[in-house]
Amino acid sequence: MIYTIRHSTRIRYSTPVTESVSEVRLKPLTGGLQRCLTFQLNVSPNVPIMQYEDYAGNVVSHFNIPFFHNEMVVTAQSVIGVKPSGKIANVPQNLTWSELDAAVEQSELFEWTLPSKFAQPTDALLAFSDELKLSRNSNPLFLILDLNQKVYKSLLYLPNSTRADSPIDEALTQRAGVCQDYSHIMIALIRNLGIPCRYVSGYLFHAVRDKNQSPETATHAWLEAWFPGLGWIGLDPTNNKLAGDHHIIMAYGKDYAEVPPTRGVFKGECDTELSISVRILPEETRIDEDDFRVIEIRNSKTGEVSDFDWEKQQIQQKQQQQ
Repeated sequence: MIYTIRHSTRIRYSTPVTESVSEVRLKPLTGGLQRCLTFQLNVSPNVPIMQYEDYAGNVVSHFNIPFFHNEMVVTAQSVIGVKPSGKIANVPQNLTWSELDAAVEQSELFEWTLPSKFAQPTDALLAFSDELKLSRNSNPLFLILDLNQKVYKSLLYLPNSTRADSPIDEALTQRAGVCQDYSHIMIALIRNLGIPCRYVSGYLFHAVRDKNQSPETATHAWLEAWFPGLGWIGLDPTNNKLAGDHHIIMAYGKDYAEVPPTRGVFKGECDTELSISVRILPEETRIDEDDFRVIEIRNSKTGEVSDFDWEKQQIQQKQQQQ
């Protein structure tokens, strides 16, 4: 699948602010079955943009607007290629907990088993774990696949029922939340079993045949758990599915606190108004299967065809980063 994504964030200030400093994680990652073919980030007012990679390999864009302004608009446009997935190949039928523990102890995966800001083993979470009868008494992989379905069935997807900074106890108490809550709860449950787990921030394309709870006009969140012989496996408890070629990865972190799409501060006393727009369009595309380079892109709605010059795009991206 090839997707074009346009993600726009607009912040309006009730009175002009003197300065604002922001960082954004809006560039989809390249790795595994996913390739970020092009990326362009625009900021209004126009200021220089610096980029760096954080500890998890996420691309962070940082910029400062050091003068009076009453509005800021950040627009990211990407072309992403994702190869088909959503299935687990070579499922280990006899995977044991001792094998998993040994693999974790001998690697740097241990940090992904530790509690984090929004994925804590609270009393409410432990009670939920007991309710689901979670224990280390079966194949670790099969246990987590079953847990994905149980979390999906145990919570009601309810927009605006929680905030970006809500602790998991709120969603557990009301048994309702959004994709962020589903993911934090499942991450906390999985880590409490000693399985490495990480939060994924990204997008979910909604095909006509899909029955997704999460909205198509916003970012999405899911998780990945690690198993010996398989590596990282994507799980989407919000929609009761494995992450596949409709899931587009933007950033990895221990939880949402580490990977919000946009984050910043400003100088001034005022109210703010935030609006976010996300558009994802699939493209009918010819690609070179050997190296995943795009040859031609056809807009799926207008039918318009455009040639794709890979080398030119690479040069433009490097110039933007300098």
